[in-house]
Amino acid sequence: MYPFLFRTVLTRMDPETAHHAAMLVIRGLGVRPLAPLVRRFTRPDPSLRTRALGLTFDSPFGVAAGFDKDVIGVAGLRALGFGHVEVGTLTAIPQDGNPRPRLFRLVPDRAVINRMGFNNRGAAAAAERLRAVRRRKTRPVVGVNIGKSRVVDVADATADYVTSTRLLAPLADYLVVNVSSPNTPGLRGLQAVETLRPLLEAVRDAAGATPLLVKIAPDLADDEIEAVARLAVDAGLAGIVATNTTISREGLVTDAAVVAAAGDGGLSGAPLKARSLQVLRILRAVVPPQFCVVSAGGVETASDVQERLDAGADLVQGYTAFLYRGPMWARQINRGLASRR
Repeated sequence: MYPFLFRTVLTRMDPETAHHAAMLVIRGLGVRPLAPLVRRFTRPDPSLRTRALGLTFDSPFGVAAGFDKDVIGVAGLRALGFGHVEVGTLTAIPQDGNPRPRLFRLVPDRAVINRMGFNNRGAAAAAERLRAVRRRKTRPVVGVNIGKSRVVDVADATADYVTSTRLLAPLADYLVVNVSSPNTPGLRGLQAVETLRPLLEAVRDAAGATPLLVKIAPDLADDEIEAVARLAVDAGLAGIVATNTTISREGLVTDAAVVAAAGDGGLSGAPLKARSLQVLRILRAVVPPQFCVVSAGGVETASDVQERLDAGADLVQGYTAFLYRGPMWARQINRGLASRR
């Protein structure tokens, strides 16, 4: 039924409007008594239980940052079968993000271009909702992804990240420093080792006992990926999330005029699959076995997730394929993974 709904209804809606409508439904699924009923059909098989970052995940498959920016759909996403939800990206200062339209479907490529620009209500507001999430008897593992506020100069980025960290780290199961979105001016420059080290060390000190990870771009050269990996290990981080969206448009089959009309922004979805897997293998060859690697980018099927796990990922995240697969996506992934155990 979902493919028919996607073709006849959702593709005619503005993508961002469609996402907000979907989030309303997801929020509803998280409300009692509906959530336990849905969970009966989506609960991951016990064989999928995974240990990482000192935490227990019901499944190694979770939702990447960007889907639930403001901590409003955590319960509903758990009801749909996701093993963890990474909320955000959140900034210390609330911001509207870039002007609309800023989200575009590339249906032939099963991909999306976004230039959202970290639109969110701010770290302080998210902290209140995270407290409510933590009061629930049942919840998934919740990661918190933080970024630089747009109005803050890159030179002052460290203090801005530390502000978000102090508000959110005590409420997060793990914390991710996002320095890899292409939609905030100057942000990706923070991935350079000489600027990244003091930033990560300051956030690490502010985060306390909360496991800290850094999220990197797929567009880094292989030697830069290795350098960031060694830095993350040396700085005492718990892991790396790889990868964010790409600024590349190579290999797309969508009409070039459609791609050009979408304009700038990060590309996610199936075209990212090969590079994301390649980055995972580079990382796993550099970091020690106990260092957590979360693989994201181009994941759509249980086979895709299993391939990442076999390549050394501790956890796997998805986002874009939710649009193309529908609300039973996590259930499909989990059942496929369980059948391979």
